[in-house]
Amino acid sequence: MVLKKQHKKNYQSENQLILPVMEQFYSLQGEGSHTGKAAYFIRLAGCDVGCFWCDVKESWNAEDHPDMDVEDIVQLATESKTEMVVVSGGEPLIYNLNYLTEVLHKNEFKTHIETSGAYPLSGKWDWICLSPKKFKKPVEEIYPEADELKIIIYNKSDFKFAEEYAAKVSSDCHLFLQVEWSKSDEMLPLIVEYVKENPKWRISLQTHKFLDID
Repeated sequence: MVLKKQHKKNYQSENQLILPVMEQFYSLQGEGSHTGKAAYFIRLAGCDVGCFWCDVKESWNAEDHPDMDVEDIVQLATESKTEMVVVSGGEPLIYNLNYLTEVLHKNEFKTHIETSGAYPLSGKWDWICLSPKKFKKPVEEIYPEADELKIIIYNKSDFKFAEEYAAKVSSDCHLFLQVEWSKSDEMLPLIVEYVKENPKWRISLQTHKFLDID
């Protein structure tokens, strides 16, 4: 059931029963450690991180998107044939996600989140992809929890940025460098050479864009 829009300036609201949803869809995970796997995506609306190269800026204003009951969000996910649900945004952790992950787990889903880490961690997650941004730093508590670190490479200075955050996560965290799509021709050859010189890193490609799928 889609609910009437509510004022969402208080991102730290304790209301866990409804969430603003930009879109939900069933597709393939295109990035990182789980590339190629079938996944159900829940893209929450609302973000104040403000990446200028963001390709889903329409997700930033939560007021532009409907609130949905968490039970209904999960019910839609159960109509897919996958056990993996990826929650992204926007920045999903501006909301309390405890109840969302509780209901997802009750329905036997594996819960994945993609976050900048700019807000405190809520929810119980089977996989956490941390993708920190220069515009709003992660909270310290998320570093040891990250299963995967994904750094977007837009220019050469981002390699130094990547190393700064690689030093903060746990030793078993998977490390990925991912080119910003519009800079692929310029930066991808540099990423290839960087990974060859620093093999602790791996390349993450946005394979869904190569495949022309959502």
